Amino acid sequence: MKIKSAAALLATLFLASFAMAAGDHAGGHAESDAIGKPGKTANVKRTIAVDMTDAMRFTPGSISVQQGETIKFIVKNSGKVKHEMMLGTEKELKEHNEVMKKNPEMEHADENMVTLQPGKSGEIVWQFTKAGQVNFACLQPGHYDAGMKGAVMVGGMAKAGDGLATRAQNDAKQVGDKMDGMKVAQATLSDNMASGEVRKIDLDSKKITLKHGDIKNLDMPGMTMVFQVKDPAMLEKVKAGDKVKFSVEKLDGAFVVTEIQPTK
Repeated sequence: MKIKSAAALLATLFLASFAMAAGDHAGGHAESDAIGKPGKTANVKRTIAVDMTDAMRFTPGSISVQQGETIKFIVKNSGKVKHEMMLGTEKELKEHNEVMKKNPEMEHADENMVTLQPGKSGEIVWQFTKAGQVNFACLQPGHYDAGMKGAVMVGGMAKAGDGLATRAQNDAKQVGDKMDGMKVAQATLSDNMASGEVRKIDLDSKKITLKHGDIKNLDMPGMTMVFQVKDPAMLEKVKAGDKVKFSVEKLDGAFVVTEIQPTK
């Protein structure tokens, strides 16, 4: 049995290496697995209050959690200007900060963040699946460079019975997730259009929220954003949950979807 388990582990690790070598082509946030995943409210273990101020600081600026914990962050903006809290790797936060410098009017809505007007509160529910450090920051123009950032320290789990079989199963799941993501990306790939998923449709304001991959013509990494649409009739062609291909342009300072079509 030990020989079979070892062989299974080696095979799984080989597949994982192959998938990683192929690259993360399923859209933006290639490193998002490193920070965890959106959590379910029913699984929340603790609630942590975070305050944001015009001194360009988070309170607390350092937070400790355990691997596997689902945390609800109750975030409040005590300042007089707009602030936000975004979880990410240092690389992701720096990339988004550069995008925000170029497009300060951008309205994004990823599940790992909350953007708040003065005096408002919001929440992030997040599960920390890996041990290590997860960073967070405010990416409103100038705030990150002013030092408005912090870190979540994720302590590792030490469970009795963890061994080759358990690790092999976890590695196999990660390989499967990566392969599924690659298949979706390949199925929706287009040289002239970005790929994404419809998260919300607002008929009254004629806006659509899309979780998307890289938008090459705007030099924009993958994220979740709220877009205006060139023709309101576009919103009748798709629904929340649809996989789509779309074109977007920056017109008069706004990000406008000029074409959109559902994909299988």
